[in-house]
Amino acid sequence: MSNYRAPRGTQDLYGKEIEKWQIIEDKARKLCEQYHVKEMRTPIFEHTEVFKRGNDASDVVNKEMYTFEDRGNRSLTLKPEGTAGLIRSYVEHKMYAQGGGLQRYFYIAPNFRYERPQKGRMRIHHQFGVEFLGQASPYVDVEAMMLGLNLLDSIGLNQYKLVINTLGDQTSQDLYKKALRDHFSDHLETMCDDCKRRYDQNPLRMLDCKVDHDHEAMKTAPSNKDSLTDESKAYYAEVIQLIEDLGLDYEEDSRLVRGLDYYHHTVFEVISTDPKAGAQATLFAGGRYNHLVEYFGGPEISAFGFGMGIERLLVYADLAGIELEKDISLDVYGMPLDKDSMRYTFELIQKLRSLGYRADLDHENKSMRAQFKLADRYQAKIVILVGENEVKQKTVTLKNQETQEQITIPEDELVSKLGTWIGEKNE
Repeated sequence: MSNYRAPRGTQDLYGKEIEKWQIIEDKARKLCEQYHVKEMRTPIFEHTEVFKRGNDASDVVNKEMYTFEDRGNRSLTLKPEGTAGLIRSYVEHKMYAQGGGLQRYFYIAPNFRYERPQKGRMRIHHQFGVEFLGQASPYVDVEAMMLGLNLLDSIGLNQYKLVINTLGDQTSQDLYKKALRDHFSDHLETMCDDCKRRYDQNPLRMLDCKVDHDHEAMKTAPSNKDSLTDESKAYYAEVIQLIEDLGLDYEEDSRLVRGLDYYHHTVFEVISTDPKAGAQATLFAGGRYNHLVEYFGGPEISAFGFGMGIERLLVYADLAGIELEKDISLDVYGMPLDKDSMRYTFELIQKLRSLGYRADLDHENKSMRAQFKLADRYQAKIVILVGENEVKQKTVTLKNQETQEQITIPEDELVSKLGTWIGEKNE
C-alpha cells in the first residue's frame, strides 16, 4: 500500500466523479456562448500585490493566501480568487482599448485558500466565474446574475433564493464607514481580534464576522440605507425593478457586504434553500466593482462579476438527488479474433476515430466471450468482428448490439452501414 496521499484539503478526480465536473463545465461553456462571453485563462500564481492591495481587510488576503518567494526573491501567491488576475491581464494587454463597449469574460480555474477543509470547500477549489467590463449599468448587473441562475436551472438546482444589497458608490461607503466606526467604538474592547483589525481597515467587514455574529453591537449596527447618495439609491432601485420585471424572487439584506474589499453598488448571493443545506449554503455570489481596473493602471472602468464554486454545486446536486451522468458509450468496439487480425482491426478503428466515431478495440487477444463482455461494459452500439476470412477478403462482420443483427460486408461499405445503423459523424 502506498504511503503517499494527496495533501489535506485536496482531492483526486477520476471515473464517474470527473464526468460530473465535465457536465457542469460543458453547461457553463454553452451558456457563455449564448451570452456572448469569451474565455480567459490567467496564471495560477501572480505577484502577491495583485491580491494584497493596500489596506485590504478581507480574511482571504489576511489569513488564507498561499504566498511564497521564488528564486529571485519575488513574492508570489497562488491565486485565491479569479477576478484580480483577470483584471490584471485585461489592463496589461490594454484590452479596454479594443472598443465595442461591454466586454464579457469567463474563467474555469482552481483557486487556493488555506482554510479548514469542509464539504464543498477545499483548499484547492474550482470556480466558474464571469466578469463583465466596460459599462456601469443595472442591466449588466442583472444580466450577469441571470447567467448564473440559468446555469443552476440547467443543472436542475431550483431550490435557492437571491439575496441582494447595495454598498453604494465611494461617497456612500465613506459615509457608512464613519457611521460604523462611531457605532462600534464603544464596543470594540468586547469584540474579537479580527473585528478590531477590521475596524481600522474596513469596518464593513465587521458585519460579516462569524465570531461576533450575535454580539449586541452587531444587532444594533446602523443600516447603510441612510448613507446612500441619491445616485446610489437610483441605481439600486433600477436593479430591483429589473429583477421584479423578470419575475425573480429576491430578498434584501442590508448586512450583505461580500468577502472582498473592492465592491461598490450591487452585491448579491444566491443561497440554497434545500432543507438539507448546511452552513456553507452559498451557491454563487458577486457584485459590481468600480476601481479595480484603475488600481492596475487602467482607465476608470466599472465591472460586474461573480464566482461559482464547482465543488459546491456538486454537493447540492447530490443533495437534490440530481443524476449527473455522461454518455460514455462507444459507437464501435473492434474484436480481432486472432493475433493476425490485429493490424487490420487496428487500422479500421483508427479510420473510424478520424471520422468522429467513439471507438476502441481489444489489444490483448482475449477470447471472443471476454471481448463481448468488454463490449457490453463499454456499452458499444456496434461490434466489428475480424478474423482470418475478413482479413483475406477485406470485409468486416458487424453485429448490431441492440437488434442483434449480424452481417458481413466489404470494408468500403463500413462507414455507410454505420451511418445507417447509428448515424453519420462529422469528419
